Amino acid sequence: MNQLAPHPRIRVNAQIAPRGTLEVLSQMDVAALTDTARRIDLMDVFRRCALAVLNTGNETDDAKVLFDTYADFSIEVVRRTRGLKLVIRNAPASAFVAGRMVEGIREHLFSLLRDIVFIGTEYSDLLSAQDVPPEAITDAVFQILKHARVLEPNKPPNLVVCWGGHSISRDEYEYTKRVGYHLGLRGLDICTGCGPGAMKGPMKGAAVGHAKQRITSGRYIGLSEPGIIAAEPPNPMVNHLVVLPDIEKRLEAFVRLGHAVLVFPGGVGTAEEIFYLLGIVTDPKNATHSLPLVFTGPAGSEAYFDELDRFLRTVLGDDIATCYRIIVGNAEAVGEHIDARMRRIRTQRRRDGDAYYFSWLLSIPPEHQKPFQVTHESVAALRLSRDLPRHQLITELRRAFSAIVTGNVKENGIRMIEERGPFVLASEPELVTALDRLLTQFVHQGRMRLNGEYKPCYRVVPA
Repeated sequence: MNQLAPHPRIRVNAQIAPRGTLEVLSQMDVAALTDTARRIDLMDVFRRCALAVLNTGNETDDAKVLFDTYADFSIEVVRRTRGLKLVIRNAPASAFVAGRMVEGIREHLFSLLRDIVFIGTEYSDLLSAQDVPPEAITDAVFQILKHARVLEPNKPPNLVVCWGGHSISRDEYEYTKRVGYHLGLRGLDICTGCGPGAMKGPMKGAAVGHAKQRITSGRYIGLSEPGIIAAEPPNPMVNHLVVLPDIEKRLEAFVRLGHAVLVFPGGVGTAEEIFYLLGIVTDPKNATHSLPLVFTGPAGSEAYFDELDRFLRTVLGDDIATCYRIIVGNAEAVGEHIDARMRRIRTQRRRDGDAYYFSWLLSIPPEHQKPFQVTHESVAALRLSRDLPRHQLITELRRAFSAIVTGNVKENGIRMIEERGPFVLASEPELVTALDRLLTQFVHQGRMRLNGEYKPCYRVVPA
């Protein structure tokens, strides 16, 4: 926990009005929202996400510990004549300064209310139905982003998606800030998974770069989902928080919203994101679509990227390396490379008639859009074999990494592991060796969790 944070036993009660979103609602809007807020299941999700947001700055990635510590926390949506308010009881004191809630946290709470209770329910029936058409899923992602006001039709391509671990070394964190700084100097905005570590550093660096260029409209977009936000609450730099229904919608939002992707050192969550993106860029339907992918880290991270590169080549073939570029120890070169590619992307979007702010023409395989329900049985049923078509193996590997993320940090996953033991990943012998080697590196480098000794939630065995 952050040493400067108030003691966790200190609790604060508060009543707050909307800020940043939901400020102007009709009486019918308010009635619909407060009616929806009576759903116990929905409000339980909202309560858990709200507690995570209120805990911003207290470094933990164990959702179970957080919820157990603040078991008496409650939040209620209350109707009033000019709109609504939130009544909060037994909240972490670290969310308040001089008796007032920190403004960024206040904005994030109402972003949660908008995406989980107000907007999210509008699409819940559609997205939970069987055989949902791919175009309907994409439209739902678009609508959620539109309501969050992160789509800017008149802004040329300038949004850089930054992926990487929440548990990284100090040198790696400082490097993410330097990269962000060089992106900010070039007028580029940042989009991350909104948590700490490699998701926070680029935003901090870009804010300095923007300030030097007198850019006051910089976007620091954080995309999350209910299952992960407790382990990765929005960092204080995020000025646009969007909560998508699940990891698949979150990943689709990244690639349709962003114009380039940077990957810093990370763990299994970062590996899941990489495989999601590779499944898209290797699709022949996207042969003419430009979505630059750069792996980067500070001097000394060569071994990390060598191992990642070796793993990708082993499981997907040497030609996969044409899909990404590795730049180590040169933050300015990263900024220059991404800036140059942005100009090409603008030309391509204008040529193809695609929107600058949301890539409608990007083809996403249906298997990337369908939520993967993590259970011991579904993980054991994964087929990890190079006999599979490459696109299918990519999907299976992404799901394997998704399962490990669930077992590492999501409350339901942690409880599954406590009750039934580790997930079992079965694979052909050479893939077993490659996968075990990669995961072992993540463990030894402390990339699986922020605090305490890591106990693996998985076992890799020969098929």
